[in-house]
Amino acid sequence: MTDLIEPRKSSELGINSVPFVEVEQPGAAPLLEQAKGFWVTFSTMFKKNQTVQYPDVKAPTAPRFHGRHQLNRHPDGLEKCIGCELCAWACPADAIFVEGGDNTPGNQLSPGERHGAVYQINYLRCIFCGLCVEACPTRALTMTNEYELADDKREKLIFEKEDLLAPLRQGMLAPPHPMYPGMTDTNYYNGEVTQAHPSQQEQN
Repeated sequence: MTDLIEPRKSSELGINSVPFVEVEQPGAAPLLEQAKGFWVTFSTMFKKNQTVQYPDVKAPTAPRFHGRHQLNRHPDGLEKCIGCELCAWACPADAIFVEGGDNTPGNQLSPGERHGAVYQINYLRCIFCGLCVEACPTRALTMTNEYELADDKREKLIFEKEDLLAPLRQGMLAPPHPMYPGMTDTNYYNGEVTQAHPSQQEQN
């Protein structure tokens, strides 16, 4: 068994007992090497300025930029959200609140039996991770390229369903209205409904 080496007392340590290692100091770089460094700085003076005069000029965002959310619609105008709350469960920041409601013949807001009666996103908490989009089974929730969300009041950064719903495009009818005749919610999810039916407009 090897003997343990006892640590030396502080009184026994002196300035000469500290090991000294000489560090090589080559000195200044040659003039040619210094000129290369100056050339990098000098060459940037003739390049185009990358500064954008925001907000008068706005730089385009990346194709998959994570911006403000949007609740999408089917081609006939019915909402894609079915109030399943999977987006709220997937949110790591607890920024989404969803409350489902039942569809009735006189209040058909989305295909099937359920719709999102209450939908809120708190942008004071949202971290724009996109997990809610991945969790959505009907592709009802997507993220736009809108990034200007600053405001002077905190309550304005809690977006309601009306703030998140996509606008009505040409050929869409504002819900509530019945589903496409002869179609079920499965047909809607498979993309087989491409436009509004004339009978929907008559009953609306």
